[in-house]
Amino acid sequence: MSPPELSAREVSDRIQISDLLTRYTVAIDTKDWELLDTCFLPDATLDYTSAPGGIKGTYPDVRKWLEQALSVFPMTQHFISNTTVELEGDKARSRTYVINPMGFRNEDGSLHIFTVGGYYNDRLVRTDDGWRIAERVEETAYLDGSLPEALQIPR
Repeated sequence: MSPPELSAREVSDRIQISDLLTRYTVAIDTKDWELLDTCFLPDATLDYTSAPGGIKGTYPDVRKWLEQALSVFPMTQHFISNTTVELEGDKARSRTYVINPMGFRNEDGSLHIFTVGGYYNDRLVRTDDGWRIAERVEETAYLDGSLPEALQIPR
């Protein structure tokens, strides 16, 4: 049995959602906070509590926390794949695999690398400016390596 054909709008929506998820990773890894603003609704809720030191809150509060928490990492890379999307008109749900190596600068200048793997579970909304994330729940599946002893995650 063949899968149902997608309309041009559904194809466009899926590409736009994929672009949004990629834009999020670029914003986080380049620490471009204005670009990050184009990924979320202003009143979005984010829950990163499954990750070590993560918080839950509204987008403005979590954005401030991300700026502080990620400032100690000269290197992060967010690789995303295997996104499933359920479209419901101007709303959607998605689940995306994420692998996130992070590098913390040791006193000797070397990088302490560890990797977090998991899933982004998102509720999305179509706006006049394109698709935006209304809710994100990060679901951490594993931590490969150890957190640096000197790491102080702000609260």
